[in-house]
Amino acid sequence: MAYDFSELKTRVKETEEWLTRELSGVRTGRATPTLLDTVKPEAYGTRTPLRELGSVSVEDARTLRVVPWDHGLVKAIEKGITDADLGVGVSTDDQGLRVSFPELTSERREQLMKLAGDKTEQAKVTLRSHRTDALKALENAAKEGGIGKDEIARLKVEIQKLIDAGNESLANVLERKEEEIAQ
Repeated sequence: MAYDFSELKTRVKETEEWLTRELSGVRTGRATPTLLDTVKPEAYGTRTPLRELGSVSVEDARTLRVVPWDHGLVKAIEKGITDADLGVGVSTDDQGLRVSFPELTSERREQLMKLAGDKTEQAKVTLRSHRTDALKALENAAKEGGIGKDEIARLKVEIQKLIDAGNESLANVLERKEEEIAQ
């Protein structure tokens, strides 16, 4: 009986994707539209993601331009960005909104690196949980029969290899983000 690693592989990949999404919201020295992904202004009676209310583009290295599709939402979008507490300046003009990101201080860079490290640690804990689940599933399959002790030992090594590869991938994601923050 062959053990199916597809579920574990999927979970490892999902964990990496989660970390990448989480870290995309961590500000670096450059302004990117993904930094506003967490902003959900009150529009049409519900909290709506900013990207569904207008376009967000890069104006320069530290400024984003938000152009709402409904110009009547400018005040709501401005309030949503301010309420998100991103530490940015928001100004309005006839085209929409301009979101200005201040220069990162060395203290703020350290805080962002710590935050990125904390998110990575959360992802590693998730991977360990996935490993535990996979090992329990393997033990249950062994109890039902059909898998010998040698095969179980080999499969445990394979599970660990998948988790190690996942941890290495998470470390690479963190390293790239730390390089962005340091710039």
